[in-house]
Amino acid sequence: MKENIKLGFIGLGQRGYGLLNTVLDCFDDVEVTAVCDVYDDRAEAAAKFISERRGVAPAQYTDCEKLIADGNVNTIIVSASWEAHVPLAIEIMKAGKILGLEVGGAYSLDDCYRLVRTYEETKTPFMFLENCCYGKLELMTTNMARKGTLGEIVYCHGAYAHYLCDEIAGGIKNRHYRLRNYLIRNCDNYPTHELGPIAKLLNINRGNRMLKLTSLSSKARGMHEYVADKPEFDFLKDKDFRQGDIVVTTITCADGSLITLKLDTTLPRAYSREFSVSGTKGMISECGNVAAFGHTPETVADYEDDYVPSIWKDMTEQQYHAGHGGIDFLELTDFFNRIRSGEEMALDVYDAAAWMAITCLSEISIANGGQPVDIPDFTGGKWVMREPQDVIDFGKEGPTPERIQQRLEERKKAAENADGQSYDPIETTKK
Repeated sequence: MKENIKLGFIGLGQRGYGLLNTVLDCFDDVEVTAVCDVYDDRAEAAAKFISERRGVAPAQYTDCEKLIADGNVNTIIVSASWEAHVPLAIEIMKAGKILGLEVGGAYSLDDCYRLVRTYEETKTPFMFLENCCYGKLELMTTNMARKGTLGEIVYCHGAYAHYLCDEIAGGIKNRHYRLRNYLIRNCDNYPTHELGPIAKLLNINRGNRMLKLTSLSSKARGMHEYVADKPEFDFLKDKDFRQGDIVVTTITCADGSLITLKLDTTLPRAYSREFSVSGTKGMISECGNVAAFGHTPETVADYEDDYVPSIWKDMTEQQYHAGHGGIDFLELTDFFNRIRSGEEMALDVYDAAAWMAITCLSEISIANGGQPVDIPDFTGGKWVMREPQDVIDFGKEGPTPERIQQRLEERKKAAENADGQSYDPIETTKK
């Protein structure tokens, strides 16, 4: 791309404003030339914020079609409500504007197919903004998988486990789309944070693909419990929330690997993505911060120096704190760099369609008592030939599997020498 990036934002709620702040903090060479939100006060606040930070006022719209048509915009980030993602993405690609699409689940398979067809007709650069693909643990584990340290990958698990009752209940006051979704749908409504990094690690759409899923849902009680003793939410006390508190989805893949996903947003809990990868030589799990090779338990931190990519080690404090602990900065850096170089986007339209489809497919499976549902191949058979592509080039970062085995032997001998007894990793684990 020869001209400067002239960026427009559509959707300036919590997520859109956060991304805007990261751009203003960390990317002086990206011009923010236009903002749009259906609520004029949000658009006005964002325009004022940009003017104060950059000294130049952007164009301000409440009609997204006017922003898309603005000649001073060549790149657009969409962070509007979930329902608006696909229609906006299609209009933006038809207009030939480079697109960064925020994450969310699809409402129908037709939406996913329309997204893919529009891209294939227009070839407009498209990136799916799944920031968790740039997470430290996720990249570290993918690096270990690429080096063969974990052996052949057999099973992966992830979750969107985030207590959101206050955000859901406050949907009308805060003009947030989650409330209406939780009232009328029952599905894995937000699957891509946990699925994205797993799909990249398993080379989904690039030599591998997802075949079938089954989804089951618990009863919906968390929201009823949350609003019961809060007068400000009296209007919700008689509402019938359809969204189950826990949704578990199981996905089978062409290479024989298995994925499980969990949605857990309306029962009290600490935040977690529960990222876990199990292979024939070892496993990594966010839960418990555990790395294991054989019976030997270690902490994930023991492997960070060897396997965490340099992009994480090189971040400044400002970049790290710009949004979501550094992953927003890394995601946007990749997006902007690929725009300038003309490289293929690391998270493309086929990824977006496959990952977003989990929502509408899980809805069908749940409604039919957990019946298996086919997951379409949105690449039209091209997954067989497409080369794997990670969000970064891992290069030679990290030691070999042989070095890991040598390291385990050294620890075994050290433990034996310390107490003069033979080393039993199972008993050590129990202690």
